[in-house]
Amino acid sequence: MFRELQRKNKALSLEECIALLKSEKRGVLSVNGQDGYPYGMPMNFFYDEEQKLLWFHCGRGKGHRADAIRESDKASFCLMAERGKDEHLPWADRFESLVVFGRIKVVDDEETVRAVCRRLSEKFTSDGGYVEKEIADFGKATLLLALSVEHLCGKRITEA
Repeated sequence: MFRELQRKNKALSLEECIALLKSEKRGVLSVNGQDGYPYGMPMNFFYDEEQKLLWFHCGRGKGHRADAIRESDKASFCLMAERGKDEHLPWADRFESLVVFGRIKVVDDEETVRAVCRRLSEKFTSDGGYVEKEIADFGKATLLLALSVEHLCGKRITEA
């Protein structure tokens, strides 16, 4: 069902893809939007390797993203990590990218929301007091999304 990478010599291994998911902080989550238009939005995320889930948080409420997820649970996520200049081609940028395809769902369990928000926050700060205050103030207003990883592929690029 999912296409293979055409330029296999550029492919990242599964381990390298997982390392990207663990180290990077942001990417673009895309859902099936209204009237057949894709809808992509930059999102902070956390990858749970054990559960093979990408976790996202956003505000509750009504909006394009929430409406789209209610209509279709199919989603994709992509990210790009810059790796500097190529040592042999000083004008050429190097980067790694990956794409995830899967099904997304809303998770309402308060305990899970709090636990995932803590883990997500660890990517940005080690200030536990700040994190706990944010969760206490905004936890009930947080919409938690879980994207199951059905397909994952990544590649290494040198733009020359």
